[in-house]
Amino acid sequence: MRFSRSMACVLVCFAAAAVAQSAPVQTKDSIAIEQVLHDQQEAWNRGDIDTFMRGYLDSPDTTFIGKTISHGYQPILERYKKGYASRAAMGTLDFSEITVRMLGNDHAVVTGRYHLTRTAEGGGDASGIFSLIFEKEADGWRIILDHTC
Repeated sequence: MRFSRSMACVLVCFAAAAVAQSAPVQTKDSIAIEQVLHDQQEAWNRGDIDTFMRGYLDSPDTTFIGKTISHGYQPILERYKKGYASRAAMGTLDFSEITVRMLGNDHAVVTGRYHLTRTAEGGGDASGIFSLIFEKEADGWRIILDHTC
């Protein structure tokens, strides 16, 4: 009886250690990056593309890769405004399966899924995957490369 209790305790400790090792560790930076995505999602769902774009670095080097490649903050903003010209076309955005991988102190790669819930008039539902490269700026984390398909 005593042996099985000791063995059970050891097994519980090993199981807890295994779970702790496999759980992703959230850092101050990864939380801040996820907050950028949360803020973008909320802005999108309000129909506010200008605020959504605050997640991107305002730079001529910022890049969006989709069906085409756009370089520069302004062309990316214009692409969004043209492609999502109405609330129906914008629909409701939901990000999921977000993973943040830090690449040093000032860069990170983020992967995940997006889903747009839209009416038939708005183009119907759309979903896909994305990878983002974030750079830490003086005013916070910003997307410098967005590859969405």
